Amino acid sequence: MSQSTSIPKKLQRVRDHGFDNYMEIYKKIIKVLKFQDMILTQPNQVICITRLDTLARRIGFKQFEAGAFILKFPHIFEVFEHPVQRIMYCRFTRKALLQIQQEKQALEAQIPDAITRLRKLIMLSNTGRVRLEHIRIARRDFGLPEDFEYSVILKNPQYFRLFDAKDTRNKYVELVEKDPRLGVCAIERLREKEYRERGIDAENIRFSFIINFPPGFKIGKYFKIAVWKWQRLPYYSPYEDVSGYDLRSFEAQKRMEKRAIAMIHEILSLTVEKKLTMERIAHFRMAMDLPKKLKEFLLQHQGIFYISTRGNFGKLHTVFLREAYRKGALVEPNEVYLARQKLAELILLSPRKANIDREWSSFRRDEEDDERKNIRAECIANSCEGFMVGDKLEEIRDGESDLDSDSGVDVGSDGAEQENISDVESEDGSHSDINVSDSEGTSDTEDVHVNK
Repeated sequence: MSQSTSIPKKLQRVRDHGFDNYMEIYKKIIKVLKFQDMILTQPNQVICITRLDTLARRIGFKQFEAGAFILKFPHIFEVFEHPVQRIMYCRFTRKALLQIQQEKQALEAQIPDAITRLRKLIMLSNTGRVRLEHIRIARRDFGLPEDFEYSVILKNPQYFRLFDAKDTRNKYVELVEKDPRLGVCAIERLREKEYRERGIDAENIRFSFIINFPPGFKIGKYFKIAVWKWQRLPYYSPYEDVSGYDLRSFEAQKRMEKRAIAMIHEILSLTVEKKLTMERIAHFRMAMDLPKKLKEFLLQHQGIFYISTRGNFGKLHTVFLREAYRKGALVEPNEVYLARQKLAELILLSPRKANIDREWSSFRRDEEDDERKNIRAECIANSCEGFMVGDKLEEIRDGESDLDSDSGVDVGSDGAEQENISDVESEDGSHSDINVSDSEGTSDTEDVHVNK
């Protein structure tokens, strides 16, 4: 390959605002996740505001930054006053707790897929083993649960073996046996799909990658020729053991460089969100034969990968797999990705909407209180009416006794029986019968006066 038609070793990075805007949101997600881990470890999952600044400095926040941060996201964090202690506390909102629960359920549901991803990741290693600490650092990226050491590794002894290395004093995870059926790369399946759907010549796409350059990337005539030649260059599979090959020739070195591209492509394909920080990729550099100058190496292939420097003041480099994204979202989303996107939605919600929601909820509580007060008032009014009826009956009875005493006439046995009946009925609580008996008693007294 001539020098004029080869891919330059050093290329300037061309920004893709779609991925950079994604990282602007992800920067906030990273900070929220740090707070999430801190609050979940506290008793009752609440944290005192007076201790917030001290604990937040341990996770990278500056002085007096934590309080302002939690107030920016009222849909995630809720500040409340303890009803007894009268101390301000911080906790998660119901929406945030629901999102955490959904992500946890999604991680538990896809544990079989996580086992397969971990097996494939270890198969990429040239020694057949990977440090446990490196897997733990990238645990969230590969969709592994928090207790993956037990739920994924120790619970599946037919696949994994955990041991301590005497020379390095580190824990390693190795495969019990390699499965040849797992040694198929994601790019190979994609080529097969392209061939079946579009009917492209198999020879032209046999060793090619999907290339989509960012907007504004200048492509010259000789650069096109260099990319065309590179696309047809054979290379060794990332799952292939190359320890016994002679790699001293120039052609073999070119193949190994393309194999490194395929290796990074496969690592990103094994992640949940098809992205990984360059610093975490560098953890697997020795085990997977990756080049030392990783950033310059990836910038030569900006049509396959995109490196975003948005995050941690430009010190953090995130590598995206370009073909996996379209319009700022994954082409093939999974349950874990969808659950994590809900956290991004809570971050993007306006604080004003949170205030409206709280006012609406308080308005509903006021309405419920008013309804309870009205019901209570009706109950009191009904009871008062019962007392008023009893008072009227007492007045009527007093009037009858006065009439009898004034007339001086003994009503006789009939009147006594009538009074006994009214007494029995009053004990039963039948007000209507009492009124009838009272009216009869008054009519008798009227008859007595007439006869007189």
